[in-house]
Amino acid sequence: MPIFQGSGVAIITPFKKDGAVDFDRLGALIDWQIEQKSDAIVIVGTTGEASCLYDDEHLDTIGYAARKVAGRVPVIAGVGSNQTEHGIKLSRGAQKHGVDALLHVTPYYNKASRRGLIEHFTEIADSVDIPILLYSVQGRTGMNLAPDVVAELAKHPNIVGLKEASGNIAQVAEIARVTPDDFDLYSGNDDMIVPLLSLGGKGVISVLANIMPRETHNMVMRFLAGDVRGACKMQLDLKPLIDALFIEVNPIPVKAALWLMGRCEYNYRLPLCPMEEENLEKLKKELRVWNLL
Repeated sequence: MPIFQGSGVAIITPFKKDGAVDFDRLGALIDWQIEQKSDAIVIVGTTGEASCLYDDEHLDTIGYAARKVAGRVPVIAGVGSNQTEHGIKLSRGAQKHGVDALLHVTPYYNKASRRGLIEHFTEIADSVDIPILLYSVQGRTGMNLAPDVVAELAKHPNIVGLKEASGNIAQVAEIARVTPDDFDLYSGNDDMIVPLLSLGGKGVISVLANIMPRETHNMVMRFLAGDVRGACKMQLDLKPLIDALFIEVNPIPVKAALWLMGRCEYNYRLPLCPMEEENLEKLKKELRVWNLL
């Protein structure tokens, strides 16, 4: 069985004005996401500003999310690192907090070789007893997960799927071809949900779901239920809003959107910062289209 089918929200990490994690706001967001049909909570991934958290904050946030969700949907913890021992430390810590699965991005900046990638992920997978989703997003890490590497890693019993955000649909097709039927693919790009589902994907790990959880869930479920035309229409109708959510580097716009919706404060940790005013106005325009303001 897949870890989840549908829409897993790559949930933001709200901060207070003093920079501390705002657990009250996070708890309210988690409850709202579950009420609005998100199928999984992906905590402290890229959208959760994991790279700006200290290890104790990182693991405390994972533990809080696991307790708050309390088994209502799967919790997937972002614990990727560019240093293998550090990735193992975070992975074991997340497992102790009772999460359902781990999300591991390629080791950024180091730009490991094929052998190094395989050894990195294998050592991490050997260190825990829960499922792992790989995460390929070359635009942020400088490292692509090529189909042959994914196929090799898919042989490990703990490596069960991939969040694919390369933007290369031909690569997704090749990964689907060379991996087992029970290796689960999730879109890492909100503008490519339906295309990836058409290649056998199970869903999406979504930024869009932060502000439109029910609609993102419905898009996936329509496709899986056979309403391809309806899912495609939703994908195309939402494209301008999705584009606005990436008008600046993620998660700057989506956190701004949630602030405008009254669901978090407008706080980041440097080097992330509030949006340029011109871009904020473009985001507001798209939010108004969907009656989100």
